[in-house]
Amino acid sequence: MQSPLRSRPGPGAGGYSRVLPLVQCVPFAIALCVVGIELSPAHFLYTGPLLTATPALAAVTMGPKGTISAAAFALAVSVATATYNQAWGTQQVYTNLLALLLVSAAGVAMSGTVFALRRKELDQVRRIAVAAQEVILRPVPARLGPVRAASMYLAAETGAQIGGDLYEAVRTRFGVRLIVGDVRGKGLPGVRAAAAVLSAFREAVHYEDDLAEVLNHCAAALRREGAVPGAVDPEAQAESFVTVVLAQVPDRRVVEVVNRGHPPPLVLRQGRVQALMPTSPLPPLGLDDLVADLPVKAETYPFTPGDRLLLHTDGIIEARNRNNDFFPLAEAMEAVHPCSPQEFLQHLHQGLIRHTQGRLADDAAMILVDRLDEECGTVDHPL
Repeated sequence: MQSPLRSRPGPGAGGYSRVLPLVQCVPFAIALCVVGIELSPAHFLYTGPLLTATPALAAVTMGPKGTISAAAFALAVSVATATYNQAWGTQQVYTNLLALLLVSAAGVAMSGTVFALRRKELDQVRRIAVAAQEVILRPVPARLGPVRAASMYLAAETGAQIGGDLYEAVRTRFGVRLIVGDVRGKGLPGVRAAAAVLSAFREAVHYEDDLAEVLNHCAAALRREGAVPGAVDPEAQAESFVTVVLAQVPDRRVVEVVNRGHPPPLVLRQGRVQALMPTSPLPPLGLDDLVADLPVKAETYPFTPGDRLLLHTDGIIEARNRNNDFFPLAEAMEAVHPCSPQEFLQHLHQGLIRHTQGRLADDAAMILVDRLDEECGTVDHPL
């Protein structure tokens, strides 16, 4: 699924990150053009202004170090070409060198100021992103009644804090209830859709005893969000939906699951992984017309003490390596030695990074819960 805050490479952030290195090469390309002109029969052309512009252009797209490198390269080209053409002693050469030195000094100073301002703005944006993430995606408690839990969120873009995935784990009088979802969409409408689904889930889990009814509240909240004028781009509304999976761990040794178009949860039991495939697949939220006549109900699977349940988004299983192979999540889970839930997710994270060589194509989220023994897990709920 695509991140709601970031589009794929193009005019957005991904496209900008690819174009920037090309722009940074322009000052050096200009200096190389000067070399070609000065070493050719056209060396009579006046190339001084081109070299003088090199550090000024570098100051726009590079930091102080990059500007100094471009200025040094331009200075070396000026000295080398003047020596090759035996132009030393002419007023033009010394005028070019003086102009180049002055522009280089000004460019370094300007690039330092611009770099500091950009860093300040980036730090501010990151602080805002962290605050927004803590509102939308709260940390999962390490202990929730009969289970131990851990969560992990991996943004596809370096430095990003909020993406297209959502998750939550709440302890209720009905048991521990979890949700993991993925928003199909981008921009602020996608963020609002994720917030609407999470808000409805956090409210309904405490009052609805039927897990399917909790999901109905989430679907209704998504419809209300889509009905707000301007909340969804009309052209993208037909393709906007949210895949979600809800799970409930009651006091009994089972887990109940309702899946709406999401990758199935995985249970690790005695070193083997089993996918909790739905018997009646259902489409994602936002495509409710397709399930108007289909019964939506929770399916029950065994979940005994010592079992581990992993809910994840497709950013994990669709991560590819250079050979275009998908990340083998089940095999990676089976290869992890017994450890705490957080350490388990860290091992999966490391395996994912090795598989993709640090280049995630999509955001990824995971929630892991361990079923504890009744003696360890039974604690009266405050409700």
